[in-house]
Amino acid sequence: MNTDERERAAALTILQKRILTCHLCQEQGYIPLARPLVDGRPDARVMIIGQAPGHRSVTQGRSFSGPGGSILQKWLERAGFPPGYLHARTYLSSLTRCDPGRNPKGDGDRRPSPAELALCRPYLDAELRLLHPQVVLLVGSMAIETFCGKTRLETIIGTYRVHDNMLFLPLPHPSGVSRWLLAPEHQILLQHALQLLSTWREIYQLAV
Repeated sequence: MNTDERERAAALTILQKRILTCHLCQEQGYIPLARPLVDGRPDARVMIIGQAPGHRSVTQGRSFSGPGGSILQKWLERAGFPPGYLHARTYLSSLTRCDPGRNPKGDGDRRPSPAELALCRPYLDAELRLLHPQVVLLVGSMAIETFCGKTRLETIIGTYRVHDNMLFLPLPHPSGVSRWLLAPEHQILLQHALQLLSTWREIYQLAV
């Protein structure tokens, strides 16, 4: 590890400690209890940004601990990454860092409000600045809209964006609640996205 890498790792450690001690959403009444989650290594070249950690992830202290994480790992393997890559080699982040609670309608987790997103956004921006990963996977509609603007999954899945020499790849949320992936034509779009990821894996040797 060279000097720049050591300084980056030290700065990331400080940032993660700040995130873990953050109680802004609790103090402002958006959630009953703040239990922020951080999960990742400073040398990760692939960063994954989701909506927010769920209850199971917060309890286990590991992002994407539920069925969605298993599906996401399988997608990575379809793109040529080895088993276990999701939790061993990537940096797992999210738009907000605490469990927002269940959706009042009963179908999955509650979407964080714009105010909650704004409170957490400086942490996400700092992670991107410090890590500067080669590839950023935007998982789910909220993460996609944050970086690509409001759009339909049918329009954005299978495409990518480049910002500050980072490749941003939109992916649908690997959730059992979502019915989007049930359509065969949507599975084709997902395969296009995973083929892009596979190509980048080879070009940039992301799995080495």
